[in-house]
Amino acid sequence: PFTEREEGLELSKRAYETLMRGLLDLTDNRKDGEIITPENIIRYDEQDSYLVVAADKGTAHLSDTANAISAEYNFWLDDGFASGGSQGYDHKELGITAWGAWVCVQRHFREMGIDIQTEPFTVMGIGDMGGDVFGNGMLLSEQIKLCAAFNHMHIFLDPNPDPAKSFAERKRLFERPRSSWNDYNKELISSGGGVFERHAKEIPLSPEVQKWLGVRHTSVDGDTLVRMLLQAPTDLLWNGGIGTYVKHSQESNTDVGDRANDNVRIDGNKLRARVIGEGGNLGFTQMGRIEYALNGGRINTDAVDNSGGVDCSDHEVNLKIFMQYLKEQGQIKSEEERNTQLQSLTTEVCDAVLHNNYTQSMALSLDKIRNNEEAEVFSDLATRLEEIGLLNSTSEALPKTKDVLERKEGYTRPELAILLAYSKMSMYNGLLESDYLDSDIALEFLGEYYPQKLHTNYAEYLNDHPLRREIIATMITNHIVDQSGATTCFRLARRHNIELIDIVPQYLTYDRILNGEGLRAKLYALDNKMPAEEQYTQLLGL
Repeated sequence: PFTEREEGLELSKRAYETLMRGLLDLTDNRKDGEIITPENIIRYDEQDSYLVVAADKGTAHLSDTANAISAEYNFWLDDGFASGGSQGYDHKELGITAWGAWVCVQRHFREMGIDIQTEPFTVMGIGDMGGDVFGNGMLLSEQIKLCAAFNHMHIFLDPNPDPAKSFAERKRLFERPRSSWNDYNKELISSGGGVFERHAKEIPLSPEVQKWLGVRHTSVDGDTLVRMLLQAPTDLLWNGGIGTYVKHSQESNTDVGDRANDNVRIDGNKLRARVIGEGGNLGFTQMGRIEYALNGGRINTDAVDNSGGVDCSDHEVNLKIFMQYLKEQGQIKSEEERNTQLQSLTTEVCDAVLHNNYTQSMALSLDKIRNNEEAEVFSDLATRLEEIGLLNSTSEALPKTKDVLERKEGYTRPELAILLAYSKMSMYNGLLESDYLDSDIALEFLGEYYPQKLHTNYAEYLNDHPLRREIIATMITNHIVDQSGATTCFRLARRHNIELIDIVPQYLTYDRILNGEGLRAKLYALDNKMPAEEQYTQLLGL
């Protein structure tokens, strides 16, 4: 007989299986290089056989279930349909989502002259050590002083933590299955701290906590304490949990659409953390991010910070597609050999993912400098992206040109992140429609995408990847836009009255002539050695 929890899990699994079958019933398949539409389907859009499903809240354990249905349907992606299964890259084990967000957080602090790997800093967190993003993130520096954290069950307070002792205890909890804050060794908590029930009607506030939070209350209920913690003066607010906790002061809770956290949500102008790390999704509304940034806070967007997990899945799927082709060609003899090869590439895949986090957060920093000097160019880009039907400024919470130009600083980082994304989409779409992807230089980018081992062993097969053009377009787009920013190619195309795509070969050619890759590598190596402002001046000059 099932327990109530087991019965709930079984029902959710069956519902998930129904959803997976429903998706595949509607999706084109691929066989022998041909795209095949399912019977009895009337299609109004173009053929498209690419469909992957992601693990999210409640479904993280169901990747193998989805992949089994993919096999049942003989779907061409096989176990690439749902990444991270038993024969894929385990995101929690790799810590890749947290790690990618941490790269972005490091940049924020580096711009303030702080190296968070060697200098102590305070943190307030959303989540617990049993969670992927929160748990992995809170183990990425031994200098973390985690003063407080909360999840749906508990509130953890440690107003004056010892970095070394608390790091060891967090590591113990991370490695303990199904741990909670209540499992934290209370003897290691500093004076005035403790672990309390989230929904308690009265939680005592010690003098140490009162001093830290700047309040006089001797006790408060759980929801009030959570609101106080969200407003705590801390170096970093690390979001590794689930829920939307920050909105704009002019937004209502109804606008947010997360009723479970209506009682604890605060406005962006109330935040006192110096830096935000969005390891979790939807922790802030976009308007909330903008309000916080306008008040001097350092923040990107969740799509930028936590992109590492999606990026890792992308690599896994593309590698599985390629290895499936190698099996068909007799180059890989068995599933076991494929799995062994896939796991052997883990380090290179993670390095590539983290490099993307590094360069994309750098692109925002460089664009912030460009934007402060020429906000009009970014506003012109937004207008152009709207004219071609790619961007909807209203739905993306982008301000009108007049409002941007009235600000001293132009666009904020969260707004620049939106423009960066749509600028990439524009270039990517243009590349897919061009012949440039078949050029020798473009094909070299395909080689760079593959880990070195595959490049060495299967060089003659690299160009046969079914998604070759999409991979090359993605690589070139990231390469150019992350280096030159959202507006550079747009500005050049307008100045010379040519198509955006015609800028690409010129950029890549001159970058090679100048050995741009080598010069950038030397500048990147000066992190925490050269002031970030000087580093950025050199990169902008290049």
